[in-house]
Amino acid sequence: MPIPIEVLEAEALSLPQADRSRLIDRLIASLEKDPEWEAEWSAEADRREERIARGESAWVPGREAVARVRSKLV
Repeated sequence: MPIPIEVLEAEALSLPQADRSRLIDRLIASLEKDPEWEAEWSAEADRREERIARGESAWVPGREAVARVRSKLV
C-alpha cells in the first residue's frame, strides 16, 4: 500500500537540508527526459552565455530575477 503523499511530504520536509537536496536530485533524475527539450534548452543556454560574453546581457542574481517575474504577475 503506497504511503499517502501528505505523510511522505511531511517526512521529506523533516529531513536535514543535505538529505532533502539529495532526494530532490534523485527525484528529478527519475523523471522521463525529453531529448528534444534538453537540446533546445542547451542551445538557448549557450546563446545566453554568448550574449553575456559579448556584453549584450548581464547575469541577474536569482532573487532579483524572481522579484522581476513576480512584479509582472501582480
